[in-house]
Amino acid sequence: MKRSVRNLIMILLFTGAAAGSCLAQDTTENKPLTFSGYAEVYYTYDFNRPGDHTRPAFLYSHNRTGEINLNLGYLKAAYGSSRVRGNLALAAGTYMNANYAAEEGVLKNIYEANIGVKLSGKRKLWIDAGILPSHIGFESAVGKDNWTLTRGLAAENSPYFETGLRLGYTTLNGKWYLAALYLNGWQRIQRPEENNTPAFGAEVTFRPSEKVTLNYSGFSGSDQPDSLRKMRYFNNLYGIFQISDRFGITAGIDFGLEQQEKGSGDLHTWYAPVLIFRYSPSSRIHIAVRGEYYRDKNGVILATGMTHGAALTGVSANVDYAITSHVVWRTEARNLSSKDAIFIKKDGSVAGHTTAATTALAIFF
Repeated sequence: MKRSVRNLIMILLFTGAAAGSCLAQDTTENKPLTFSGYAEVYYTYDFNRPGDHTRPAFLYSHNRTGEINLNLGYLKAAYGSSRVRGNLALAAGTYMNANYAAEEGVLKNIYEANIGVKLSGKRKLWIDAGILPSHIGFESAVGKDNWTLTRGLAAENSPYFETGLRLGYTTLNGKWYLAALYLNGWQRIQRPEENNTPAFGAEVTFRPSEKVTLNYSGFSGSDQPDSLRKMRYFNNLYGIFQISDRFGITAGIDFGLEQQEKGSGDLHTWYAPVLIFRYSPSSRIHIAVRGEYYRDKNGVILATGMTHGAALTGVSANVDYAITSHVVWRTEARNLSSKDAIFIKKDGSVAGHTTAATTALAIFF
């Protein structure tokens, strides 16, 4: 038996034993243990037809072209009571291969693993620890939860997950959510070697009504060894506006800063605005159009190695059809253009743009 498989089995056994222990300690509460699953199979055709069947390196979702593949599939166990909650999800797919490349062994397949405890009997104050979904942005790796089939440039180049400690508070009327986080780093399960710099996060969400969501999320920390430490300060702001039952708008912007050198007061900056319009002619059909821009002149996050750095413009349109309440079929056309020629073609030459068509089928329970 391979070591990674053996370790995975040990984790499952340990988690099961821990959950059983929690259940045995308190028999007076209702303790729902639920199981869920998700799988998204896709096919992407990149008109540049890259020979390695890989989309540009800054795309982590639906990043294989010219083949049928699994973007993300997971099985999840969730436990929740009035005072304790926890989640464990094991996953596979091309998204996991690309986005967890820095992690080792069995950690590459842990989509989510966390435990939370409620700190107040009357207030919605929770502390959660472990591998958590990112507190940054309005898009997740789970396609069915997003308005567009593929993820935006801003989402692809900011954390999808994080590991650490989260203290979260929701007001009794549900309109405000506040969170403070202590993290292992910028989208990390394990810390980078020789990195002992604390990383912190913050989130503020305001929902004045069911049709409006306003959110700010921030990050402060370093993703390098202490000897080379460059502090990174990242900000994300977005709003989701459901204008009517049929029409919605999402607008967001990322803005980041990082020291040019350790201890320097000079900073590199990058930013990424995005705007999405969605029209739903029926409860089963959704149509979305997206416009986006990503500017990272100095290659802090998205390094192209070219004269102008990253200067990307993207447009996309997608149509979703809910076949059943648990199956969604999605199609999308997307174009990305760059100020420099960075997109690899079949013959090894490079182009200033790439156009791709993607179709995906997602099932969940």
